[in-house]
Amino acid sequence: MTKWTVNCSILYTGLPLLERPAAAAADGFAAVEFWWPWPVAVPDDRDVDAFVRAVEEAGVRLTGLNLFAGDMPAGERGVVSWPGRSRELLDNLPVVAAIGERLGCPAFNALYGNRVEGAAAEEQDELAVEMLAACVAGLPGTVLVEPVSGAPRYPLLTAADVVAVLDRVPGARLLADFYHLAVNGDDVPAVIERHAARIGHVQIADAPGRGAPGSGELPLRQWIDDVRAAGYDGHVSLEYRADGPDAFAWLPREQRAG
Repeated sequence: MTKWTVNCSILYTGLPLLERPAAAAADGFAAVEFWWPWPVAVPDDRDVDAFVRAVEEAGVRLTGLNLFAGDMPAGERGVVSWPGRSRELLDNLPVVAAIGERLGCPAFNALYGNRVEGAAAEEQDELAVEMLAACVAGLPGTVLVEPVSGAPRYPLLTAADVVAVLDRVPGARLLADFYHLAVNGDDVPAVIERHAARIGHVQIADAPGRGAPGSGELPLRQWIDDVRAAGYDGHVSLEYRADGPDAFAWLPREQRAG
């Protein structure tokens, strides 16, 4: 049976952030994940404590957490490869590690970052390798790197782009977001066949539209079966946009806890 986890940063957006873990539990899920919950790399200790408490009191497991990624609403997609912002990332690591240790979180997504005007691509890529190595050394779980769609200056579009980075960062793994891969034109079945051993986490949404499975044209069930047959036994994250009581109508309640 597939183990599901709910991304509470893209789902339950009608609720305050701290109410979302309990909402996921009420919908029958046993696991959640989040993008970085705050607009700064080092939030107030009280805010961190409140976040940890919200997950604990909901009785769900935190299966994934993004590192600080800059101003996401403004289009920023990480600071790993951004010259001049390494201090923010390094200051973020102890906070992420502490949350991970308190909640037993096994995986951490380090968004690579957009290409920055005035910085050479080679300079950014060298910095990224250095910063990702620091993430691997400083976090109590698997560091993930993902391809992203819809961000014109983000350089990692395919699984091969990510694997080229992973080859230089021992311990980091591929976040296989089937939506981003498909939208970017990657061959998802080939990715599963070639890179299954490198996959540390799976996320899904349908396309077009980034909606719930069944709202678009992607064979998500088949791809999930394929990646499981190839040896992946981790959670599959629901990272799609949907609101209201029908957001999970496609998934029978008795299957949600995984």
